[in-house]
Amino acid sequence: MGFLNPFLYYIVLFKAYTLLPAQQAQPINFVWPITLVLLSIPLLGQKITVRDMSAVLISFSGVVVISTKGDILGLKFASITGVILALGSTVIWSLSWILNVRDKQDETVRLFANFVFGSLYILVLAGVLGGLAAPDLRGLCGAAYVGTFEMGIPFVLWLKALKLSRTTAHVSSLIYLTPFLSLVFIHFVVGEHIHPATIGGLAFIVGGIVMGTRLRRVNHA
Repeated sequence: MGFLNPFLYYIVLFKAYTLLPAQQAQPINFVWPITLVLLSIPLLGQKITVRDMSAVLISFSGVVVISTKGDILGLKFASITGVILALGSTVIWSLSWILNVRDKQDETVRLFANFVFGSLYILVLAGVLGGLAAPDLRGLCGAAYVGTFEMGIPFVLWLKALKLSRTTAHVSSLIYLTPFLSLVFIHFVVGEHIHPATIGGLAFIVGGIVMGTRLRRVNHA
């Protein structure tokens, strides 16, 4: 589990961020709920309906809109490799999610173990690539920031929120605020001008996810 997440997942995701503008990489990475549905078919034996597939197509059409900056017919990507990596990160995340469902140990203990082993894999990779050297202050600050605010605290708070909520639906619905809030930070902190196609494509992605989620709830009911 530590090999999948955080080790492999963040290597792939961070590489995607180096190849794509943040406003493209972040929304594309957000299609993981759709990827989770697709992987649940062969791995968990779940069935997908025509409506589910429609939700999938709606979300992935949003990926195309964002990746091409609205030039769908021209299909000119800022970086096709970056798009593939961003989508690949959703596959890795979904695989780790499915495996986590089958793991019955305490969530915080499991998270700690994943990070310990993930750190070991990073050390091995750094040694193989010849990168075992003390980073400068900027590198240390960046690593501390990512480890604390991207991985550690949010993961623990999310698990705690799931435990305290009466139903996961009360908490899960709030996740749809994430990509839109991220665009605000990307604009004011990173300094990127948000392209209208990003907002439009993100609306398709979130719309498809919401549609798929509601359909599954109705079917279960």
